Amino acid sequence: MKFKSFNGGVHPKDSKEYSKSSAIEVMDIPKKVVIPLSQHIGAPANPIVKPGDRVKTGQLIAEPSAFVSLAMHSSVTGKVTKIAMNPHPGGFSSMAIEIETEEQDEWVELIDDANYLDLSAEEIKLRIGNAGICGMGGAGFPTLIKLSPPADKPIDTVILNGVECEPYLTSDYRNMLERPKDIIAGLKIIMKTLSAKQGYIGIEANKLDAIKLMTDLTKNDKDIYVVPLKLKYPQGAEKQLIYACTKRKVPNKGGLPSSVEVVVQNVGTAIAIYEAVRYKKPLIERVITVSGRIVKNPKNIQARVGTAFSELVEKCGGTTEEIGKIISGGPMMGFALPDLDAPVCKTSSGLLLFNQKEARSLEEHACLRCGRCVDACPLNLLPSFIASAVKYKDWDMAEKSGVMDCMKCGSCSYVCPAHIKIIQWVDIGKNQITAMRRTAKS
Repeated sequence: MKFKSFNGGVHPKDSKEYSKSSAIEVMDIPKKVVIPLSQHIGAPANPIVKPGDRVKTGQLIAEPSAFVSLAMHSSVTGKVTKIAMNPHPGGFSSMAIEIETEEQDEWVELIDDANYLDLSAEEIKLRIGNAGICGMGGAGFPTLIKLSPPADKPIDTVILNGVECEPYLTSDYRNMLERPKDIIAGLKIIMKTLSAKQGYIGIEANKLDAIKLMTDLTKNDKDIYVVPLKLKYPQGAEKQLIYACTKRKVPNKGGLPSSVEVVVQNVGTAIAIYEAVRYKKPLIERVITVSGRIVKNPKNIQARVGTAFSELVEKCGGTTEEIGKIISGGPMMGFALPDLDAPVCKTSSGLLLFNQKEARSLEEHACLRCGRCVDACPLNLLPSFIASAVKYKDWDMAEKSGVMDCMKCGSCSYVCPAHIKIIQWVDIGKNQITAMRRTAKS
């Protein structure tokens, strides 16, 4: 078996042993959900319900407010109690709809369209858009937009991302083992929608059983290929995954996968697409990994959107030590949270808990000019140079050095012997330059 990869990257301990053997467990319906109006890249949705309204499971409760926006649906049956600011798993606060639940689900009407592949591309996209689906493995780009490329940018290749290269996370892995046929069905729907000639499923080397299972299930599909990938971070990043699977290079300076005729979707997103197109089921739940050495029983949990993180921890039996740090997502690109009040979102891939020792912050020292960050950067940037430019507020030099191209994978910070918080400096630079661009336009 030949494993493919990309240049650069790092090799952090994958720490997946805590939860990889834990089959997906379905979470009980919570007594209350808090559904953020912003669970994706783009403008927050506009609520179409008000306090006192009774809603059904799967009912539309907020509409897209712009071209890049997303529909939101109730994940439970119950009464809307308030619409207010609430903690968000992205580390900030956002408007959210709170719903107190009834004991039983009363779903909106679903269907079972066994002939879903006979639908036209436009009919498929309508169902996907109505279901409020976004990317479930990254920043949450609305799926409908990804599946609607400009006419002058035809797509010939679809890649499903089953890499899950962030340490600790195993929700995608469990989905591949437990719902492989639904993932493949989702891939075929995407390929038909885009008139793509070929599909790839990229899976990293620490998931050999998933590689074998997917290979066996696609052996009679001449246009679908399973690609074994080397164990390296960030193998699951779009540009790196595209290169590993196709040898096509997405350019820096704002280059998109569509520029090389490729669309990338997460395996969890493929399941949501299949459910939306076949059953008209909106995206109201997802699988999330709850893990860490101090979690009593790490699990992969299928939870309703809006379920409080604290309830997930309770389902895992709590912790064995005092919590020193909470991370929403993975340890490399996730967000630190002050408490467990935030809810599960469509993009919530993981909830990680660490003790005080694991959470300690190392003192930052002067750059040693060792070049390790340069070797590790998968985009061939100069991370330490960017950090220095931002630190001294040389915004022009920071922009010329590629601060806006950085995907904040954290590989540079991981290998830095001086413990320079490069990604924090990159964040500052991105925010400042974005603000300056907005000011220049106004």
